[in-house]
Amino acid sequence: MDAHEADARSWFDRLYVAADRGEVVVPWDRGTPNPLLVQWVEDGGLGGRRPRTVVVGAGYGRDSEYLAALGLPTSAFDLSPAAVARTRTRFPESSVDYRTADLLSLPPELHQAFDLVVESMTVQALPEPERSRAIHAVPTLVAPGGTLLVIAFGHDGPAAERDRVEGPPWPLLREDVESFGDDGLETVRIERLVGDDQADVVRWRAELRRPG
Repeated sequence: MDAHEADARSWFDRLYVAADRGEVVVPWDRGTPNPLLVQWVEDGGLGGRRPRTVVVGAGYGRDSEYLAALGLPTSAFDLSPAAVARTRTRFPESSVDYRTADLLSLPPELHQAFDLVVESMTVQALPEPERSRAIHAVPTLVAPGGTLLVIAFGHDGPAAERDRVEGPPWPLLREDVESFGDDGLETVRIERLVGDDQADVVRWRAELRRPG
């Protein structure tokens, strides 16, 4: 890991440490689970199943606590030890298995270990080349027969135009979303969604599945 990559990734823990001190607000801490995740579940995305589930880049645990409350055996990890510690404090009775882990260097026991993998606006918080590496790392968590749900801010223009965006986050192109299938996953659907309150903000919600 070079100095640039180390700094880009340590930025997350510095942010959560500063938030613990009351110096900043974590910008993606919505206080509620992602509505596109909730809608997917309510529309029958689980298909009546209780899949072994993992939330990538869990932050303060909004999505993982929502899924665990549905009765799903849920794990969640984040790069930031401060985020994981704060989440455990916020939810002391939680059934979620929270851990500190690096998406770009996952423990072997997580390889293809989950029937549902939720990636909600995590990889786009990373600059290149880490972002591309993260996109290819996420699907390695998906077990045979399992599902990957990707939720992300999107961009309709060319890559050169997107790359001029001053992130984080850096919005994903459709081709970025399609790249989540490079580990042998098949695309079930990719939805381009526009919020009622922000008509100019594009979001992707994609469902991919590993055969098996």
